[in-house]
Amino acid sequence: MSLTFPTGFTAAAMAAGIKPSGKTDLSGVTSSTDCTWAFAGTRSTTAAACVTRNRDLYAQGAPIRALLVNAGNANAATGTRGAHDNADMADAFGSVLNVQPDAVLTASTGIIGHLLPMDKVLSGIEHLPDELGSGADAFASAIMTTDTRPKTASATLSSGARIVGTAKGSGMIHPDMATMFAFAFTDAQIDQTALREAFPAIVNRTFNAVTVDGDTSTNDMAVVLCNGQAGVADLTEFLTALEGVMRDLARQIAADGEGATKLLTVQVSGARTEAEALAAARTCCVSPLLKSAVHGNDPNWGRVIMAVGRSGAGVNIEKLRVTVQGHPVFQGKPLPYDDAQVSASMKAEEVVFTIDLGVGDARGEAWGCDLSAEYVSINADYTT
Repeated sequence: MSLTFPTGFTAAAMAAGIKPSGKTDLSGVTSSTDCTWAFAGTRSTTAAACVTRNRDLYAQGAPIRALLVNAGNANAATGTRGAHDNADMADAFGSVLNVQPDAVLTASTGIIGHLLPMDKVLSGIEHLPDELGSGADAFASAIMTTDTRPKTASATLSSGARIVGTAKGSGMIHPDMATMFAFAFTDAQIDQTALREAFPAIVNRTFNAVTVDGDTSTNDMAVVLCNGQAGVADLTEFLTALEGVMRDLARQIAADGEGATKLLTVQVSGARTEAEALAAARTCCVSPLLKSAVHGNDPNWGRVIMAVGRSGAGVNIEKLRVTVQGHPVFQGKPLPYDDAQVSASMKAEEVVFTIDLGVGDARGEAWGCDLSAEYVSINADYTT
């Protein structure tokens, strides 16, 4: 069943020739009215031009009317030329939409260190308005790189307002905001100050709780655009629904990790703080040793103990508890369990570890995937 954008949003996608594959690689979303918005971008010190420009616009607080995305080329580590090309993209899309360039956000994803083929990009932008429609599926597909499937999620509020989210991400995924692209669009009317105050914590519990390979990208960002055309929404209900959409997208990213065959979920309780719970969960999810064990259906809980111990989270080893797929394997000391039975339970689409640190009441959850030979193959041949 196709997914449509909330009222007032339209999108377009096309193959501009940026990707050698000939697949769709240039897309945009526009709103018929100004949007309040929130943004989070990668903390990488080698951030791409799109992240830097969007961050500057965010600081200015001006309303946004459109988003332009290219896939296949990150336009990162491309110097002054890359910054000018990024600005030219915004200018061109603003021109064809008849909106100010500063009302256009940009996003690029793909290979680092290559200049954009601006003749193809600008030609594509000129024709994008001809493709505008209410469907979200084409946009979700056009932003992909090594993803094997598009990622979408949605929610409807009691007021009738909708939230539609799309994301891309499969490799170079690790918590440091945002470790992928995620775009949420809503026709709910939401106060910008309140939205921006709440957004960092929501991002921290969702997209910053995703890891595939321990590498943080130069380009990644999360954006939510609110055009208000469905009227005022209850703020608490909206923020809860937004976090639900973002959590859904985060899990989809983890499940579609490069070469992944399983979703890895680590649920931590008994921590001193939420930050420590998240740190313990994230460290487990990024551990190559634990990820390899998950791939091989090996209930080697010692790797959990190792990862938790180096995470920086407080732990009481005498009260520490670990379960694998619901099977208790450690509770202050090793517990007897049936190796074959636990291993068989790990032959599933999702493998869940639960860990109680035994030092408090805080909780956190993170998502990753197993580590397969296919991951190495994908990244060994990425540019050649």
